[in-house]
Amino acid sequence: MLWLGFAACTAVIVIAGTFLSRYGDIIALKSGLGRTWIGVVLMATVTSLPEFVTGLSAVTHAGAPDIAVGDVLGSCVFNMLIVAFLDFFHGPQPTSTKAHHGNTLAAGFGILLLIVAALGLFLSGRLFPIGWIGPCTLVLPGLYLLAMRLVFVYEKKRIAALARESVGEPEYKGIPWRTVLLHFGASAAAVVAAAVFLPAIGKGIAASTGLGQTFVGNILISVSTSLPEVVVSIAAVRMGSIDLAIGGLFGSNLVNVGIILAADDLFFARGPILSLVDPAHLVSALSATAMTAIAVIGLTYRAEKKRLVLAWDSIGILAVYILNFLILSPAG
Repeated sequence: MLWLGFAACTAVIVIAGTFLSRYGDIIALKSGLGRTWIGVVLMATVTSLPEFVTGLSAVTHAGAPDIAVGDVLGSCVFNMLIVAFLDFFHGPQPTSTKAHHGNTLAAGFGILLLIVAALGLFLSGRLFPIGWIGPCTLVLPGLYLLAMRLVFVYEKKRIAALARESVGEPEYKGIPWRTVLLHFGASAAAVVAAAVFLPAIGKGIAASTGLGQTFVGNILISVSTSLPEVVVSIAAVRMGSIDLAIGGLFGSNLVNVGIILAADDLFFARGPILSLVDPAHLVSALSATAMTAIAVIGLTYRAEKKRLVLAWDSIGILAVYILNFLILSPAG
């Protein structure tokens, strides 16, 4: 029954996620806000809601802070794996070649947020909490809001200069805003509703294996809650909306660390959450940082073609993911 439930949720997410990408792209073009901004903010927020629900449930009901922190950091790692995986669906050229340089702004802030989280894990009990909240997590929402502001300003300047995405494409002009918003809202609701059940299903599957909370949170739960990002990103790439896909993944990491991790600490009343979890979570924080850095190098270098099935930067990201998995696995 667990696997049947997982398959049903997956089917709903695949179908609704495809529509979500389409109408997200329409919103980006009709509003003139640009695909990067819509990806970083709107798409990332919708696809990150399962992590938010999972984290709050883990700290308020299950008393499992390792599940909450592991889901956040593990999802960041998995999102970067999706960036590499998108190369499979993008013909002979790397996705990093087609993605706009503006994505590096969101990626850079992602690295900064991950470093702050890693610092909180590394220093652990050596930092004095403010109330019951760790000082590092208090910094995260401010950095997130700064990132949103700068990405918005950057995109506004870029679109004004290029005058390309300020209006919708011809095939979108006949679609009224009411229709776009209704379809986007319905698709988002379907994705979130199906994804909310995935963590519980993942926990049920994990319970039968006897794996620890750190591994379950970082690997199993993070994969299940990141399924919306997988579907939405692949659908966006197939539509040719590379910036919507890449921006959504970098933006999801910003939401995960800047908002969800801070919220988990706020609702975890027993003390600073980063001081009370397994230090092994530092592995995922550093892995996500390294994978994001490799992605930034790829976006900057912009290789002309792939040497293998994947571009060199995607291979590097995949290698870090495998290393992260091996270190965190119970046999590691």
